[in-house]
Amino acid sequence: MTDQPDSIREIRINPIVPSESVLVSTARGMRPRKDEAPAPRDTRKHVDRCPFCTGNEHMTPPTVAASPDEDHWEVRVVENLYPVLGDDSQSTNLVFGLQQAIDGYGRHEVIIDHPQHGIAIQDMSEAHLVRLIGMYRDRVRALYAADDRIQYVLVFKNFGPAAGASIPHTHSQVIAMPVVPENVYNEVVHSRQYFEKNRQCIFCSLIDEALTFEATIYDRESGSVRRKINVGQYVIERGKHFVAIKPFASRYEWEIHILPLQHSSDFADISEAEREDLAHILKRSMARLDAVIGGAQYNFFLHSIPHNNAFADCHDSYHWHLEICPRTSIPTGFELGSGLFVSTISPEEAAERLRAVEPD
Repeated sequence: MTDQPDSIREIRINPIVPSESVLVSTARGMRPRKDEAPAPRDTRKHVDRCPFCTGNEHMTPPTVAASPDEDHWEVRVVENLYPVLGDDSQSTNLVFGLQQAIDGYGRHEVIIDHPQHGIAIQDMSEAHLVRLIGMYRDRVRALYAADDRIQYVLVFKNFGPAAGASIPHTHSQVIAMPVVPENVYNEVVHSRQYFEKNRQCIFCSLIDEALTFEATIYDRESGSVRRKINVGQYVIERGKHFVAIKPFASRYEWEIHILPLQHSSDFADISEAEREDLAHILKRSMARLDAVIGGAQYNFFLHSIPHNNAFADCHDSYHWHLEICPRTSIPTGFELGSGLFVSTISPEEAAERLRAVEPD
């Protein structure tokens, strides 16, 4: 039986990157606040002026890739019309005084997830999601193979205005960059440090914990028992190849991580069977989120090992995963100034409410 206090106020440390902390303060959630109803989702199947809708292909840059083919596409890839990085830069280092910069070299692509304008992930068929995940994999492989200056390829999705989506038509993005981003770098480095000490992948250890046992939380100074928690309560869903987990130190109140059950460092190596199971878990996870918070706006992104010689020895220590980060609040001055995320609902309660939903 899980022993949960009526309210929690504690700073939780991210075990993957210990410099990242989350302040869980459930009493904070009772403060007066103005809640706005979520904006209604655009569920139209086709919009005449939408550049991503079928029949409007002339409104976008040329097709880079398509599945099953360009004339009958279900998933289509184009160059981003407003790229954050471009292949017209030289990827040279710039130094002046104490300042350093690198030219903004890279590639920025848009993946049009589905021909239907307003469809959400949870409403797509699993077969279509298998196709979409396959395109993610193919673009990661292609962008690494095209240029050895590329240090990292990030796949991500912004859904809804609060998450930064500028076009309502469902789409994902891929950015190939000449640097390894700090978030990924820190994960890879700390995972390697853990592996060197414990000869075990820290992500695998966390999955084992989540699936197997109850934990006791002790007071560090007195040694007295604070409470017991069932670590398995963080598991939202388990499939044949993947598990969806609510992180103990969640930065976002409804954050979900999806990880391979078997150790794997590189998303680009995903198999057909794994794609099918990831599609199943992703669809059900998004359905749970939408049922609990309604009109979910979110970012999700894939973290995978960099294709970089500096991390060639990290395949045993790093574990690729997908992070879903719903956007239900705006960062406060405290969060921006301290770098400490604040959660007003405990991850335990959030996980329980998500698990209680039975997706169709």
